[in-house]
Amino acid sequence: MALTDIQVKNAKADSKPRKLSDEKGLYLYISVAGGKSWRFDYDFFGKRKTLTIGAYPTVGLADARRLRDEAKKKLAEGLDPSLAKKREHLAAKAAAGNTFGVIADEFIEKLKRDRRAEPTITKNKWMLKDLAAKLGPYPVTQITARDVLGVLTGIEKSGRVESALATRAAIGRVFRYAIATARAENDPTSALRGALQRHVPVNHAALTTKAEMGGLMRAIYGYEGWPSLVGALKIQALCFARPGETRSMEWTELDFDKSVWTIPAEKTKMRREHHVPLSKQAVEVLAEMKVLFGDKPYVFPSMMSGKKVLSENSMNSALRRMGVTETQHTAHGFRSSASSILNESGEFSADAIEAQLAHIEGSKIRRVYNRATYWEERVRMMNWWADTLDLERRG
Repeated sequence: MALTDIQVKNAKADSKPRKLSDEKGLYLYISVAGGKSWRFDYDFFGKRKTLTIGAYPTVGLADARRLRDEAKKKLAEGLDPSLAKKREHLAAKAAAGNTFGVIADEFIEKLKRDRRAEPTITKNKWMLKDLAAKLGPYPVTQITARDVLGVLTGIEKSGRVESALATRAAIGRVFRYAIATARAENDPTSALRGALQRHVPVNHAALTTKAEMGGLMRAIYGYEGWPSLVGALKIQALCFARPGETRSMEWTELDFDKSVWTIPAEKTKMRREHHVPLSKQAVEVLAEMKVLFGDKPYVFPSMMSGKKVLSENSMNSALRRMGVTETQHTAHGFRSSASSILNESGEFSADAIEAQLAHIEGSKIRRVYNRATYWEERVRMMNWWADTLDLERRG
């Protein structure tokens, strides 16, 4: 006769273990100490076996019957329910260890092994460990598209539309890495294409006249902020490299004797080693940084940690505090400023200017990046640029 909920609840322990039969091989096992658990006896290729379904009252009578039926279905398929349960337990244990945070850390380490540019690694770490921090504790196999969307819409609502889109792509890369390493079967970000607000790219705002640049340089030289941030802004203006290259500048990249800054290939957008002639003004700024931060790996360390670079938005935030709006000028805008003023000066060839900006692609690469042909002109150009900024700043 089948058991009832009341019978199961009221069943008492005895001096010996008891078995209260239900039906179809299911029974309630009661230990001498009074513990109750559901068990299912079955034959598997002639061998008598027992499957422990679960403890009562965590597993009630109805659930025990459902789990028994699932076990019988496995038997019909030629599978051993006990072995299947062990495998499911091991899989669940493995999944619990393969959290998004763990796999994101592995992915970031892979970027390092692949010698990706430091700004790329830093940005991915920021997106995966900070912006997507809520996903960190969860097993990748349990994260749904809805979970990811919740994280991304939170970023989007804060006004960082471009960051939300970039973070979706970064999360997708982690899931594809998990799939490639046999720890996930699908990428939930693939279902989110078109779900976020589309980013409308805009040009980097920049001041494009000598007089405007003079005013900006006066503001920078008069800014009373963290020394490495002030120094980074000065070098960004004097050398007009990409902001990430400036922020991640290391002492090992500088040759003070030859007045050259060599940006490693892994840090550049073009993945090509880039040389920047240093004007006497740039050398003076770097010498000041050497006194302050010469014992640190980075020339412009973060205020929070000498082992980390300035944050991605630090220079733009400083410009805002100086009263320069985002529609007037940005850290990246120094490149446009230099390009406009240098081209308008008529003093230098367009190829030399483009070579110094390091953004020529295609068939012109070999010609433009021929250092022997353009180096002397670029040295003269960087000194002219620094002198011009000085003259305008003091005017």
